[in-house]
Amino acid sequence: MAKKLYVGGLSYDTAEETLKETFSQAGTVETATIITDRISGRSKGFGFVEMSTEEEAKKAIEMLNGKELDGRTLTVNEARPMTERAPRRDFNREGGRGFGGGGRRDNW
Repeated sequence: MAKKLYVGGLSYDTAEETLKETFSQAGTVETATIITDRISGRSKGFGFVEMSTEEEAKKAIEMLNGKELDGRTLTVNEARPMTERAPRRDFNREGGRGFGGGGRRDNW
């Protein structure tokens, strides 16, 4: 069964293909994904790699945690399941409140 790993400390210039090639030293990589900002498209400096077996995932952690890739030190560990989070408020759609904090003028 595939095992998902969290990979932190990535350089903003690291490509998914580089990530996949690096982790393939430990075994078969099912997927390699770098998380990007929705607006700018720039890397957020972390990603996920899915190894095909538990043993390969453990080997990847041992081999690559604390190692350098593209000038940055990697943090590699088992990915935790995503937790449910409260929905984010969109202030632009809730009465026009923004960074100024003035609120809605029709309430005055």
